[in-house]
Amino acid sequence: MTTSPVVDPAQVAPLVHRSSGYWRTVGGRLVRDRLALVVGLIIVALLSMALFGPWLTPHDPYATSMIRRLRPIGTEGHPLGTDELGRDLLSRLILGARLSLFMGITPVVLAFFIGSALGIVAGYAGGWLNAVIMRTIDVFYAFPSVLLAIAISGALGAGIGNALLSLTLVFIPEVARVAESVTTQVRGRDYIEAARASGASALLIIRTQVFGNVIGPIFVYSTGLISVSMILASGLSFLGLGVRPPEPEWGLMLNTLRTAIYSQPLIAALPGVMIFITSISFNVFADRLRAAMAVRS
Repeated sequence: MTTSPVVDPAQVAPLVHRSSGYWRTVGGRLVRDRLALVVGLIIVALLSMALFGPWLTPHDPYATSMIRRLRPIGTEGHPLGTDELGRDLLSRLILGARLSLFMGITPVVLAFFIGSALGIVAGYAGGWLNAVIMRTIDVFYAFPSVLLAIAISGALGAGIGNALLSLTLVFIPEVARVAESVTTQVRGRDYIEAARASGASALLIIRTQVFGNVIGPIFVYSTGLISVSMILASGLSFLGLGVRPPEPEWGLMLNTLRTAIYSQPLIAALPGVMIFITSISFNVFADRLRAAMAVRS
């Protein structure tokens, strides 16, 4: 089962109505953290590739030529060579950033909102409502994330939409458990009791008192899930359950280039290198963000 970064709510959770000085401190820590700056620049470069890919590609990423197939790295006009159909590999790697990042980030964003809502409600309400929500979450959480994503995608069928749905369902339980845990800790604080004593409704307390305290650790944890989502999304495409040809996507490219592993191993490995760089960058950035947010007030 793929593991995700563990968040310590006691270190990460901010105080309610925190002053802007806290965020300046967090920003200052990130700026002074050279590793965070490096991986941050890598993430910005990857996002730029995804946004401006069609204008950055030196060749048509869909143009095939059996004459130019599997040209080695350094070939004139094709610095990273060509794939099994003679398409420029550099162009396909650049354009593939769009679908690869979309498939990796979108499920985490959806799971962040849905899982946070479920976890906060369950953690604050407690009692039977907590039991119903969390026991339902535990049914999904009991399965390894890789097997669950493959099972859901296989049942729904191949395609981007079904792959996004399966990955979202995989990450909702993980986000919900973190949200429920930190909300349960915050629920017993003195300022929550004071808000209840003042006659404030549960919805108002969650919106003004609870949300600000728990969103920090949930966000940091969700950021760390992007690296896991990238790997799972690429795995689904590799198995033919995600993006379909001829769209460029790193996992799908890794699958189609596997036949060239003996003749052109460097070319066959390039999509995997992009997946590795992207995943490790998001994972390291999440770790540095968690460390920067560990500020005692």
